[in-house]
Amino acid sequence: MVSFESLKSEYERNWANLEIRPPRLSDANGVARKAINGKATYQQVERLTGVPWYFAALCHYRESNFDFDTYLGNGETLHRATTVVPKGRGPFATFVDGAVDAFRIENFVGAHDWGIARILFRLEAFNGFGYHAKGCNSPYLYGGSTLYGPPEARAGKFVRDHVFDSNHVDSQLGTAVILHAMMSLDSSITLDGNPQFASRVEPEDDSASTIVLMQQALNKLGANPPLDEDGISGPKTKTAVSQFQQRNGLRDTGLLDGATVAALTRTAQSDPTGPTGDVSQIMKRLEDLAQLLRPPAGGVTPGTTTSGNTLPATNDPISLFERLLSLVNKTAPMPGPVTPTSPAPVNQLKQVVDLLSTLLNKDGKPVLGQVNGALGDTIGKMLDGKKTALGIGGSLITALLSSVTASPNAGGIAGLLGTIVSAVPGLGQFAMPISLALTAWGVLGKLEKWAQGTAPPPKATT
Repeated sequence: MVSFESLKSEYERNWANLEIRPPRLSDANGVARKAINGKATYQQVERLTGVPWYFAALCHYRESNFDFDTYLGNGETLHRATTVVPKGRGPFATFVDGAVDAFRIENFVGAHDWGIARILFRLEAFNGFGYHAKGCNSPYLYGGSTLYGPPEARAGKFVRDHVFDSNHVDSQLGTAVILHAMMSLDSSITLDGNPQFASRVEPEDDSASTIVLMQQALNKLGANPPLDEDGISGPKTKTAVSQFQQRNGLRDTGLLDGATVAALTRTAQSDPTGPTGDVSQIMKRLEDLAQLLRPPAGGVTPGTTTSGNTLPATNDPISLFERLLSLVNKTAPMPGPVTPTSPAPVNQLKQVVDLLSTLLNKDGKPVLGQVNGALGDTIGKMLDGKKTALGIGGSLITALLSSVTASPNAGGIAGLLGTIVSAVPGLGQFAMPISLALTAWGVLGKLEKWAQGTAPPPKATT
C-alpha cells in the first residue's frame, strides 16, 4: 500500500528544489494565468468543500484544460450522465455542482491537511505511483522542470498500461510546475506546511485499507490489467470495479459503494481458485520450507542422520524440523473413509512429544513443560489450561461467521456478523486452521502433563 508518510519527505525535498526550465517558463506562466482567471468559480467550490481553489484549478487543468462545461471528475460534458468512470454522475446544472460531487467521491471533502506534500500526493494519486519504482520523478507533477528529464534528471514515461519507456520525455507541463508559476503570479496562494489539524487522519487514509482489500479481491478474480494494490481508487481501479458490477448485476458506477464491497468480499471468498483451509495445503507449505532449509547437495551437517528412534542432535534445527514433519505426516488423518478398527498411533504420538521435548527443552529444566512453555513463561502461563477451550470456541465462532452472508442492510446480530465478515475477507480460510491447531496444542499439553505427573488432581465432589 502507498503511504503518504513514506513519500512526504520526498515531496517536500522536490518542492524545495523545483526550478522551471527557462524554455518552458513562458508556457507555465500562460497556463497559470488561465487557472487564475477562473479563481472566482474555484472559490465557490472551496466554500462548499473546503478544498483550496488552486487545487481545484490544477485538477480542472488535468481533466479538461479549464473547460467549465465539463465534469471535474472525468472531463465529460455536464449536460448528460457520465459514461466513463465514475459513471452515472450528473447531469449537472453548473461546473460547481459537478466539482463538489467529484471531490466528494475522491474523499477530499472534510480533509484538513493542504500542505504542499499532501497536495502533491493527492495530485500524483490521480495518475498513479508507478514512477517511484522506476527511479523517475513523475512527469505528471514535474514535467517542464529540472526534476524531470535530462540533463539534470532521469526521463521516462508509461506510454501505455504497465509499459515504461525510459527514453521518452513527456512534453506536458506538470501540475507542480503550474502551481509554482501560479504562486509567482498570485501572492494570495500560501501553502501551510504545518496545518492546524495535521494529527488527524485524512479521509483518503482512512479508506485506504478497505481499498487495498478490494484491489486484492479484484486481482484474485482476474482484473485485467492487474491492479496496483496501493490503496488508491484511481481510474484503473474504478474501471475494474465497473467491470465487476456489470458481471454481477450491480449498479454500474465504478465506485466502491457498500453493496459492491459486500459483493466483492463474498465473491472472492467463494472463488474456487483462491486459498483454502485444507490441512494438506499447510503441510505442502511446511514441506517447501523444509526443502528451502535443507543443506546443499554434497554438504553434510553433523548430527543430521538418525536411526531407529534416536533423536537428532539438538543443535541441528533442520534435521529436527524434518523429523517432526515426518511424524506429523504419519499421525495426520488421511482423506477417505474412517476405519474404526485402526488403532490410534500411540507410539507415533509419543515420538512427537519426545521430539518436541528436544526442541523446546531449556537447559534441561523446562519451566512449564515443553509444550505449554513453547512461547515462554509469560505467554505460556497465560494460556496454560486455556488453549483447548479457546481453540474449540474459535472453531465454532469461525464456522458461524463463515456461514454468514455479508449484507450492508442487515440489522441486529446478523448485521454485526455481516460487518465482521465484510471487514475480514477470507476469515474462515485462515482462522479455522489456527483454531484447530490451538485445540491440538492444548490436547498435547494435557497429554504431557499426564505423562509427567503434573496434571492437577481431580476436584473434590461434594
